[in-house]
Amino acid sequence: MSKVEVSNEGPIKTITLNRPEKRNALDQEMLNNLYDIFSEKVSAADRLIVLKANGPSFCSGIDLAERQKQPSTGAVSPVERVFHAMEMNPLPIVSVVQGAAIAGGCEMALHSEFVVAAQTAKFGMSLAQIGLAPSWFLTKKLLEVAGPVNTREILLLGDPMPSSWMLEKGIISRVVADKDLNQEADKIINRLAINAPLSLRAMKAVIIRELAFRDDIPHDDIDQLVTVARSSKDAREGIAARLEKRTPFFTGE
Repeated sequence: MSKVEVSNEGPIKTITLNRPEKRNALDQEMLNNLYDIFSEKVSAADRLIVLKANGPSFCSGIDLAERQKQPSTGAVSPVERVFHAMEMNPLPIVSVVQGAAIAGGCEMALHSEFVVAAQTAKFGMSLAQIGLAPSWFLTKKLLEVAGPVNTREILLLGDPMPSSWMLEKGIISRVVADKDLNQEADKIINRLAINAPLSLRAMKAVIIRELAFRDDIPHDDIDQLVTVARSSKDAREGIAARLEKRTPFFTGE
């Protein structure tokens, strides 16, 4: 069975993360599949993409066990390639979130045009707790949807935030009782499915382009800081501690 399932129903393409036994943690195979799917040329009949996940969690982020075995480089990470492909895909994307959406899972949801979340869902960027740091590209998305005050709280503390807090701060679209999650998502999905496709694509393109100005700000020095953090002794300790379910001991090295 595929770790990423794709189905089409009329104008709606549904992508389902299907690794529930690992809380849908993103391994390299899944990232490659997602990149290919989001990079596919869309047809005139396509209206939108729905992103879902099987199991109790939406996505716990990058597979840390796999990440631990791979040396960090300054190159664009596979997860960033996926999120860029999501952003550049001409179709609006609706993420339907239950359980945990952590780190890469949180960013994946926030790279959608609409996030509909269950009342018990939680969102978080726990990178500071394991010695990692988000790239310029990933931080830019948080600033776009959350603003600087909320981005500081999400990133610097690293604790998961309840979906009600995310809704209150205007970061996600809807929060409903767990039993009503799919029904509420369908309201947005069905509305998008009958809207004018050329209008939807133009509007998404305009919004993305107008928010892209931060890309022109020089940030080579920031990239270097992120690379140092990702390849540090602390990062290795933080990932090991998270996998071993213990408190990490950071030394600033």
